[in-house]
Amino acid sequence: MSTPINCSGIGRRNFLQLGFGAIGGVGFADILRGRAWAGGGKSAGKSNVNCILIWLDGGPSHYETFDPKPEAPSDIRGEFKSIPTAVPGVHFSESIPLLAKAADKFTVVRSICHKDPNHGGGNHYLMTGTPTPVPVGCGAVVSFHPSFGSMVSQERGVLNGLPAYMSLNGIARSGGPSFLGPKYAPFVIGGDPSKEGFRVRDVTLPPEISEGRAKSRGALLASLDRMKRIQDHAAEDPLLGFDQAYQQGFSLLASHEAQAAFDVAKESEATRKLYGQNDFGQRLLLARRLVEVGVSFTTVYWGGWDHHKTIFKTFRDGYAQKLDQGLSGLITDLHQRGMLDSTLVVCLGEFGRTPKVNKDAGRDHWPGAMSVLMAGAGIPGGQIVGATDPKGYYAADNVYAPEDFAVSLYTKLGIDPHQVLHTNTGRPVQLVNGGRTIKELFV
Repeated sequence: MSTPINCSGIGRRNFLQLGFGAIGGVGFADILRGRAWAGGGKSAGKSNVNCILIWLDGGPSHYETFDPKPEAPSDIRGEFKSIPTAVPGVHFSESIPLLAKAADKFTVVRSICHKDPNHGGGNHYLMTGTPTPVPVGCGAVVSFHPSFGSMVSQERGVLNGLPAYMSLNGIARSGGPSFLGPKYAPFVIGGDPSKEGFRVRDVTLPPEISEGRAKSRGALLASLDRMKRIQDHAAEDPLLGFDQAYQQGFSLLASHEAQAAFDVAKESEATRKLYGQNDFGQRLLLARRLVEVGVSFTTVYWGGWDHHKTIFKTFRDGYAQKLDQGLSGLITDLHQRGMLDSTLVVCLGEFGRTPKVNKDAGRDHWPGAMSVLMAGAGIPGGQIVGATDPKGYYAADNVYAPEDFAVSLYTKLGIDPHQVLHTNTGRPVQLVNGGRTIKELFV
């Protein structure tokens, strides 16, 4: 699968190569080392709800997914028909038939909107609940405010030796910690879990090192730690923080339970097929396994949704099928396992797409209307919140802003959305400035 590119011409791997990984995503040892110095989270235990956020980078079309307009002119409605869902009177695009059948298990908010048509600004707004303080172009890596995942990481801390925030297949450009610092960045899991021999870097033993040999090396480190240097100067020795981080990392390596969470091959063939035997589907399956072992916030990143050209062909060539099978499989699996009440599932991008199909058979950026899927954590199933106008130009009924989405997400996760944070220079910053809960999510 080629690296997805958005209209700014910058791909996910390019962000990492340009140094975005250094400020946004870090290795497991780095996270644990920061934790060893920083201590635990402030509000662990306030909520037992964890979150899986599926980020469709580029901005998915509301017309070709959850908000079709079958009565609109052909240059607006596009090439796909609408189909009935499991909820009487509700129709989705024919491109997502499995999600249509599972519509009784989730809510779609059709009326979230904003005014920023750029990838950088839109990404920041929907990843943090805060608009950018200055105009930001499409290609910008934006880090003015902590992302949802980083804030959850600060509040909850390490649980059972696992970081609170993980991101699969990369990280959205505003998915980092901003002024909270790198210790609250996500642990990024690369690679394709659908491939045989998939391994997670930093937390799996190299094949040339057996478990017994690794334990011997652990014993060697313990003996070195008993040296006079450590004993005499433990109180002021900065290496103690590193040693504590190493011990946590070694404990994870030696834990069969923790290692099993990363091994999607342990799932039954039927379960793997439910999600789809492809990169996206198996990442969603891995996200479910991480939730099971207590990871508080997992982002599944999927780039390439900036469909300025051939949107209908692209959907038919696999994008729609992967999204449909993977997302419906995740929601169905969580429901069957009794995990949906304790797992918040969110699927969105930075905005919707333009009402009129352009000359290249694509749709352009459109923040005036977008659809956001939300499931679990007590959210009623079979519900459509708000509406766009008859041609899908603008959110027209029961309109909500990204701040409202952020307040609702934080509230579901047991975090005060209106608390005041402080930057590294001491400047007070409100986590979410204003906003209200989307009341339909709390019925």
